[in-house]
Amino acid sequence: MKTIQIYDPALCCNTGVCGADVDQALVSFSADVDWAKQAGAQIERFNLAQQPLAFAENPVVKSALEKTGEAALPLVLGDGKALLSGRYPTREELGAWIGVAPSPAAEPEPNTSGCCGSSASAPA
Repeated sequence: MKTIQIYDPALCCNTGVCGADVDQALVSFSADVDWAKQAGAQIERFNLAQQPLAFAENPVVKSALEKTGEAALPLVLGDGKALLSGRYPTREELGAWIGVAPSPAAEPEPNTSGCCGSSASAPA
């Protein structure tokens, strides 16, 4: 089974599934990652805002960022080789990479009290 590494764009927390205005693609992808891990997949995620050195130290990621900029993110590597760039994989794609048939996705509820804080702006 491949080791999958996901290099996320700058997110407010490790998954981006927090706060009041959550991207549904991130909610779905988070559920898909949980599913793949339960199936035995080795998946690591790196957040540009929290782990910039991981991006700078990986030659594949560094090269993709130099050529395409942040549009290359998210960048998915399988055993160190680029599998997908610019979007999150579907559950079917993850399943194909790890050799497991996908099961239907159950959508988790977003964490509205997480690391992102409130969406209210501070007074000037």
